[in-house]
Amino acid sequence: MNGDVLLRYAPALLGGFGVTIACWAAGSALGLAIGFAVALGAGAPSRALKGLLRVYVEILRGTPFLMQLFILYAGGPSIGLKLSATAAGVVGLGLYSSAYFSEIFRAGFAAVPRGLIEAAMSVGMAPGDILARVRLPIALVAAAPPIVNTLIVMSKETVVLSIITVPELMYQMQTMAAETFTAFDAIFAMAVFYWCLVEVVSRLGRRVEDRATAFLASRP
Repeated sequence: MNGDVLLRYAPALLGGFGVTIACWAAGSALGLAIGFAVALGAGAPSRALKGLLRVYVEILRGTPFLMQLFILYAGGPSIGLKLSATAAGVVGLGLYSSAYFSEIFRAGFAAVPRGLIEAAMSVGMAPGDILARVRLPIALVAAAPPIVNTLIVMSKETVVLSIITVPELMYQMQTMAAETFTAFDAIFAMAVFYWCLVEVVSRLGRRVEDRATAFLASRP
């Protein structure tokens, strides 16, 4: 390990790590929002809507993220969609992760006992209240572990963004390795950064799971 090289490139590496976290957080938030909407839409009575959403999910899950990113960034201008590299990376992460989050939410909603929903309907609760007070709390408890796992996977998918010149951690690592011929140092430093990110997400995820379970247990 060359400590002098790492020290010299520390500002660039930290800046790249900041871009990585920002892209991952924004993309994951977008993916969660779209995935939740898709999961709700999948429960709608319209068969056409269900079929359309199923096609959306299967296409995004069945094609590589890199291909989707290239289509969005390089192919977008042909239909008037001009995005910066960073914006394309965030949108790409959001769309790609939404397919997985939608299936997680769908499974979470399926875990809600039908009897609870029928009991809520029998006392005259509105559909919105049933969703917010009955279905959603139980679904979130069931969905919390796979959501955290998917967030961890998405954090590591950010390395692909360097290919479209997003100045995230991998991009800075490649620059450092090319300029100093210290590939091992660059890879080791990147591994440490990503390990720290995954560890933080894992610990926060466990706290969220514990709080969600405790909240559900405390409800009458």
